[in-house]
Amino acid sequence: MCCTMSLKGFVENIRVEYYGTPTPLKQLATLAVPQADMIIIKPFDPASIKEIEKAIKASDLSIAPLIDGKVIRLSIPPLSQERRTQLVAQAKQLGEQSKVSLRNIRRDAIKHLETEQKDKRITEDDLEKGKKHIDDLTKKYTDNIDEMVRHKSDEILLD
Repeated sequence: MCCTMSLKGFVENIRVEYYGTPTPLKQLATLAVPQADMIIIKPFDPASIKEIEKAIKASDLSIAPLIDGKVIRLSIPPLSQERRTQLVAQAKQLGEQSKVSLRNIRRDAIKHLETEQKDKRITEDDLEKGKKHIDDLTKKYTDNIDEMVRHKSDEILLD
C-alpha cells in the first residue's frame, strides 16, 4: 500500500496541456500500480493520450512512457546510486527554497510590526515581543524543514 501510494504520487501532479489548460494528470486519468515497478495510466478521454505522453516526456522523471492501446505504461527502473544522490540534492534544494520563503515571510511580518509601532498602534514592548515571537516561529519551522529534508534524504539513500 505504501509503495502504491508513493508511486502514484510520482506522476499524479504532472501538468498536462488539456484543451489549452495545464491540468494535473490525476484529473485526466486513472492511475494504477499493478506491481512495484509499474504505473498504468488510463486516460478518461482516449484522445488525450498523446498530450499525456508529451507531458511525461517533458517532466523531470526521465522515464519513457509506453503507449499500449488506450493506456500508458511507465516502467520504473531501480534507482542507481547516482540517481539517489541527484534526488537528495533536489530535496535539499527544495528545502532551501522553503527556508528562503520562510525568511521572506519573517521579513514582511517584522516590517508590518515596525509600521504598526511607527503609527502608534502598538508599543515598543509589543514590537519587541512580536519580533521575538516571529523569530521563534521562524526557527521552529526552519528546524522542521531541516528535519524533513534529513528524513527524506535518509529514506532515499537507504531504499
